[in-house]
Amino acid sequence: MERKFITYFEEQGNDYTDDLIKAVKDKLESSGDIKRILIASSTGESALKLYAALDDDDIEIINVTHHMGFKEDNVADISDEMIKKLEDVGIKTYIGAHAFSGAARGVTNKYGGFSPLDIVADTLRMFCHGIKVSAEISIMAADAGLVPVGEKIIAIGGRGHGVDTAVILTPVNAKNLFDLKFHEIIAMPKD
Repeated sequence: MERKFITYFEEQGNDYTDDLIKAVKDKLESSGDIKRILIASSTGESALKLYAALDDDDIEIINVTHHMGFKEDNVADISDEMIKKLEDVGIKTYIGAHAFSGAARGVTNKYGGFSPLDIVADTLRMFCHGIKVSAEISIMAADAGLVPVGEKIIAIGGRGHGVDTAVILTPVNAKNLFDLKFHEIIAMPKD
């Protein structure tokens, strides 16, 4: 038997980025086998904070942001200048369709109803929005070849501004969705 420590935040959607990064840093110091961290950061600011706090060149950080047109046609949430800043410190940025919505959202927006992936996303949201985001970005990054499947990583997500959830999981490609494994919750909101 093994006992683990989980950090719980009061509610989701608040910016707990600094406290979450501290919890991730503590986990990295005690685990030693994690080499990659995915972080959902639409603007890149949380990814830069994570990099500055870790100060560890052995950890690869990959930023996953919204797809083009998420808020406005032909516009990215992240600026070219921020992508360059991230690249300058070794952080890759992935911009692409969301694994749990993508084109299926276009169909449901036009015709109504729901897609099976809406059920998957809502089930994960029963834990918290950040758990759903963590799973989703891990699939997106695996499908883009940015993280290997079968290797434990830390995935960080949230809702709104900043991040509030971190997990250790083993990513899969989208075609193997139900083989995704959550191993540990590092931090998440209680409500």
